[in-house]
Amino acid sequence: MPLYFNIILIGIALLASLTAYFRHDSDIYLRLFPIFLLLSAIATSIGVWLNSQNKNNTSLYNLWSVVEFCFYFFCLYRIIRKTLAKKIVFAILCVYPIIAYSNIFLIQKLTIFHSMTFSLGCLLVVGIGIYYFLELFQISHSINLSRQPAFWICSGLLFFYACSFPIFGLANFLRSLPHVIRTNLGTIIDLLNVFLYSSFTIAFLCRLRTRKSMS
Repeated sequence: MPLYFNIILIGIALLASLTAYFRHDSDIYLRLFPIFLLLSAIATSIGVWLNSQNKNNTSLYNLWSVVEFCFYFFCLYRIIRKTLAKKIVFAILCVYPIIAYSNIFLIQKLTIFHSMTFSLGCLLVVGIGIYYFLELFQISHSINLSRQPAFWICSGLLFFYACSFPIFGLANFLRSLPHVIRTNLGTIIDLLNVFLYSSFTIAFLCRLRTRKSMS
């Protein structure tokens, strides 16, 4: 897929997220999503430009991916309900950037993809996402999941990071593989991005009410 394809996906999700930004009943994480997506679009655009200039964009993605994980941890912190679980997620939110940036600057270095702490972030997001669904199963009353932004956001995050974990975890070793295999893996990541940002888009549009046609 074209390098700018992800920018288009983010742009669509950004436009959809504005519907939550102006709603006073939206949780704080939903109102922060447009700002996050705007910054994500900027970071992705810079990364695409650096790649087009044959410049290394790993440093940029290293730094930005930590911000991404921290924002997702914050969203999950706001989504889950039980107090103990919220405290654990908040602790993860505080400790993860310290571990990740220490790895980026001191161990794996800035210009090499931080596969170790990225993999850790993937596992944490997946683990918290699974816990969210366990909480759903324990709810005593029925809810319409199709109209719950948290459901779509958690579904997108869980699917994306569960499927991309083995690819990103071995990213530094995959560079030695034949070009065809690397291209196919890149296509898989693109498809996962389609699912992720489509889930975000649905999350912001699912609460919009449509008028029933009068017969």
